[in-house]
Amino acid sequence: MAVNIIKDRYASNVGEVVLGATKDQGGTRSHTLTVGGDATLPYLHFEGEVKNKPIIALEVVDVVPDWNQVVKGPYADVLDNPAEWAKKCVEYGADAIYLKLDGAHPDRANRSAEECVATVKSILEAVGVPLIVNGCGVAEKDNEVLTAIADAAAGENLLIGLAEEDNYKSLTAACMVHKHSIIARSPLDINICKQLNILINEMNLPLNRIVIDPMIGSLGYGIEYAYSIMERARLGSLQNDKMLAMPMICTVGYETWRSKESNASEADFPSWGDQEVRGIGWEAMTAAALIQAGASILLMRHPEALKKVKKNIDELMVSNQY
Repeated sequence: MAVNIIKDRYASNVGEVVLGATKDQGGTRSHTLTVGGDATLPYLHFEGEVKNKPIIALEVVDVVPDWNQVVKGPYADVLDNPAEWAKKCVEYGADAIYLKLDGAHPDRANRSAEECVATVKSILEAVGVPLIVNGCGVAEKDNEVLTAIADAAAGENLLIGLAEEDNYKSLTAACMVHKHSIIARSPLDINICKQLNILINEMNLPLNRIVIDPMIGSLGYGIEYAYSIMERARLGSLQNDKMLAMPMICTVGYETWRSKESNASEADFPSWGDQEVRGIGWEAMTAAALIQAGASILLMRHPEALKKVKKNIDELMVSNQY
């Protein structure tokens, strides 16, 4: 007996954002990546086009991070060399590199803008994949460092963050002048998310160069609230709200590996089982939930979790047309 499937029809789609620039586009990347573009809710191929699959960036830090040994293990021989670390990430299958400039923090290495620029340049020379760059989280220092990086890497079309409601103007201006894209972060609030996109766009940065960071929690730590915010943004984009129609980026690795379930050792909680298996599973499941909510870019840490999520993405990209 034939089954009659009721299908929704949407007025619009998620906007597309391109990461990276090749030589003929003014950059040095071996290829570009395009995210977004979906014309339906996640992976409902029978209702509309699922245009570009999500991408995964592995995280590189410019100073040796205080991660646990499970996460450090795959990078043990390159933790003090960001360029070599980036190469290893590409070998592990990363689509892009996510550089976190923790060394710029005044309470850590307090690295100068020049030193941070040198780190970015070394990674651009070491690998050909697109590069995502995030500051240290101190607004004044980030404005100095990230604007210098935008200038030094002009034309590379980096994805740079973070722009927030009370600190977006300097970074937006730098991205506009030097042809980069920007990460707009809002604290799990759909109204602030939309307002920030409006403010950035009013400075003449095109909508197709804005990526939303809705802020998330990991599995067991508020992921259901993050999911609902992301779902609302996706529905808004499909209903032709252009100020919500941007791809979304999620800090999966950061949120996962600071949870007790991933960080606690077997000695602390013997009944929880092997920490490596547990932590990798926690990261993979967090990512799996977020791509179902509409995430386009996943920022991850452990290469084994990356493999599991890539397999899941490939399965989701198989058409389920009726």
